[in-house]
Amino acid sequence: MTDPPPHDAVPVSVRLGEVVPPEDPEDWTRPLTWVVALGMLAGPVVAAAWFLAAPPTAADRALPGTFIVAAALAGGAALTGATQIGRARAWTATLGAGLFAALVVTVVGVATGSERQAGVASPVLAHAFAAAMAGLVGAGGAALVAAIVADVHSRAVRFLAAFVAAFVAALAVVGLLAGRT
Repeated sequence: MTDPPPHDAVPVSVRLGEVVPPEDPEDWTRPLTWVVALGMLAGPVVAAAWFLAAPPTAADRALPGTFIVAAALAGGAALTGATQIGRARAWTATLGAGLFAALVVTVVGVATGSERQAGVASPVLAHAFAAAMAGLVGAGGAALVAAIVADVHSRAVRFLAAFVAAFVAALAVVGLLAGRT
């Protein structure tokens, strides 16, 4: 029979019988932590800047800002995924960042849209939604590429490959959405 582990070897959460926050929270001084945060917030920050500085007044066609927000969202997701090593992590980080950013871009559109009508979206919300959907499709393309190139040692190569896929897919979807109006 073995002796029980010493008191210090047992985690605090086990000793107390409850979940305790970690003693060492995530270190925000690490550069990759900031890269991930900036990647997830690239699209929402660009959308907020556009909607606050010069909000769109019509939703009948895609504007340059729609393309820029979609590309920033998808590119930010690709950047987030490029920080991860391993296929599953690269896939989930890229897709997760894209989903988060798409949600926040839509929320920014709702918050900054001046018109409130039942059944009709304001131009700001229409552009936010179109950019979010296009950016999400771009993030999906980036996630596929990120999973494929996850074993490449260079982060720059992983980012560029995923970014190209994200950029092309996002801009193509905005173009398709613009053609449907």
